[in-house]
Amino acid sequence: MCLSFFKSNNNNNNGNNNSQPAPQPKADPNTAVFTFSSIPSSLAEFTSLPEARLDTPFKAAALTVLALAAYPSNKDAALEMLDFLRGPRPMSNMDKSFIRDRFMDNGKYIPFSYFEGATPANDYTPNQPLTLTVKADAHSYDNQGYARLNLRSGGADSPRQISLRQKSDGTWCLWDQFVMVGIREPKSQNPWA
Repeated sequence: MCLSFFKSNNNNNNGNNNSQPAPQPKADPNTAVFTFSSIPSSLAEFTSLPEARLDTPFKAAALTVLALAAYPSNKDAALEMLDFLRGPRPMSNMDKSFIRDRFMDNGKYIPFSYFEGATPANDYTPNQPLTLTVKADAHSYDNQGYARLNLRSGGADSPRQISLRQKSDGTWCLWDQFVMVGIREPKSQNPWA
């Protein structure tokens, strides 16, 4: 698993081997890109990821999407992952019911829509390795001890948000998520496509 803060597609040597490498852009502190080789299948696998240190709100947000993506194949493990992310505030029965309801009616594609390359046209099949971009905006840190970060879905026009809360030890926990909401249907389920 790897974390990088910017992508550079700057490869402008124009065939001239004597040219100096282009200067790399400065890392954007408001953007974090995460790459995962696969969806974890257990809490142990999930907590062994380097991002599971939860030392930034970006890591907690990325792992939230990863945990939700595990739900269709292993509901119990996914709920354990979400409980881990919530820290001292475990999921209530109402929280679990909300998650279950979001996955009914073929909603299993929703968390995959946040990975790079996933669109309605390809039935939300993400590129491999799985890549997520999490961004902060001017209002992400309006409330002390909280962060509200943005993720783009390949099936929505506006970014979706994940709210996080910082514990006294500096770790960040999932406070609320607004990613399991309606998006465009995948092509295979859309009778008008």
